[in-house]
Formats: sequence, C-alpha cells, structure tokens
Amino acid sequence: MSESYQSFEAVVMGLSMGGLDALTVMIPRFPKNFGMPVIVVQHRRSDPDSFLSLYLDTLGEISVKEAEDKETIRPGIVYIAPADYHLMVEEDRTFSLSVDAPVQYARPSIDILFETAAEAYLDRLVGVIMTGANADGRDGLAKIKALGGRCIVQDPSTATSDTMPRSAMEAIQPDHVVPLEKIVDLLIDIDHLGTGRTNRNHKQIS
Repeated sequence: MSESYQSFEAVVMGLSMGGLDALTVMIPRFPKNFGMPVIVVQHRRSDPDSFLSLYLDTLGEISVKEAEDKETIRPGIVYIAPADYHLMVEEDRTFSLSVDAPVQYARPSIDILFETAAEAYLDRLVGVIMTGANADGRDGLAKIKALGGRCIVQDPSTATSDTMPRSAMEAIQPDHVVPLEKIVDLLIDIDHLGTGRTNRNHKQIS
C-alpha cells in the first residue's frame, strides 16, 4: 500500500515543558469530526486533578477527557493521561493504568504509551513528539517507526524546549518535521487520506 493512502487508526502525542501552551494552540484546530482518537501524555505535577482535561475541553469542538482504566478507546476524542499513572494501550484497544516506577523520571511516560500503542495498532499508528526538556518519547517513537507507523516531530525551532524533538530526530528519520501551528493540519490530512472523507467541515483557525 502506498504511504499516501495508508489508513491510520490512532494518534499518540508526547509533550513536556511548554506542552500546555502547545496544546492550547492545537486543541481548537481539531474539527469535531476528527476520525481518530488522540492519546496524549503531558508531563505534569503528580497531584491528581482533572484541571488539564477540563480546561482543554473548553477550547474547541473536539471532546477532551482524562483517560480511565479499562476504557474503550473511541475516535474523535482527545484523551489525556492522568497525573502520576503510566497510560498503556491494550491489544483490545482499551486503556490500562499503572503505578510502576517512573521512566525517564516521568510518570506518565511517553515511551510506555507509545510502545504499547505501537504493539496494539502496528502500522496504523501516528506518533507525535513535541516540546520537552528530556528524551522521553525517543524510544517509543522509534518503535512506532519500526512497526510501520507514521512519525511526526515538532520543528525544534517552534518548541519552548527543543531537547525532546531533537532527541527524537537523532534516534530516527521522522516522516514529517512540522511547526507547531501546522501539526493539526497535517493530522487532519492524514485522517482524510485514511478515511476518504473531505475536509469541508474543517474548522478554520486564523
């Protein structure tokens, strides 16, 4: 199958330092009818609260919620990893949560999400690494690449902290290196190619 017409079923996204600002830019750009789930690990303090998902849910048309243990993953929703839990994707396309030791000093770990999602979705997964001050996500993105998925890295020049995107680019050759403001546009294009839908309902953001 030509990569141009490869069908994808889910997006995983990893952010750290500067991630809240980046998500605030991105969430309003997703259309309500986006055809894939978007599963996000944002490094944050360990206090359990739902502020992040509740705040992001007010910003645009797409629904944003905190991922729950045993929850079935559904398209058209942005799922946020809960604080102080590793978020994993199971083969039956449900979530599981873990309190195993931090990875790269982080819980939730981007690598754990990416690696488990890659095993579940294989070549139908899109991985996105964005702003951050460590190397979390590098190994997970490499696994997505190895299993045939699509890999996107934020242009480091548009990142609050360029360590994470640069680390990912040292590990693999991304399929796309994209400025922050263009990442959602690219995801919408990938979604449309995979589903055959038009972009007539694409919410235009000035």
